[in-house]
Amino acid sequence: MVEDRLESAADVFRSLPEVKPQGYFNAWPEYFHSFADQVGQEPRTRRPKPGPRDITLAEDALLWLRWLDPADARLLWLRANRKPWKPICWELGISRATANRRRQYGIAVIVWRLNGKVVSGRDRWNMSSQL
Repeated sequence: MVEDRLESAADVFRSLPEVKPQGYFNAWPEYFHSFADQVGQEPRTRRPKPGPRDITLAEDALLWLRWLDPADARLLWLRANRKPWKPICWELGISRATANRRRQYGIAVIVWRLNGKVVSGRDRWNMSSQL
């Protein structure tokens, strides 16, 4: 469930409109295509913009990453954005097995914290042997 929430948060942030400088505008008029221009073209489908509830849930999920080491948080966020393992491993300079172990540990820490448990530094080494 934690992974699903992180992935949906990444989707929400990806679908938000981009941030532009204040006062940015386009003076050119919008071009409206006639019916003849649109014949034979693939229709452009747009995903609906996320609602306030979706944005709030995404922000809450993003705050979970504060509980992790920065490298582990980056790993979880890259996977939530559906980045393949190979570029993640190259970027972080770790093996695939290490990346998977850190992802599992990061998710476990988030679950522990959501359940109200305190995670100490010693638990990282105890838990990694159980995974």
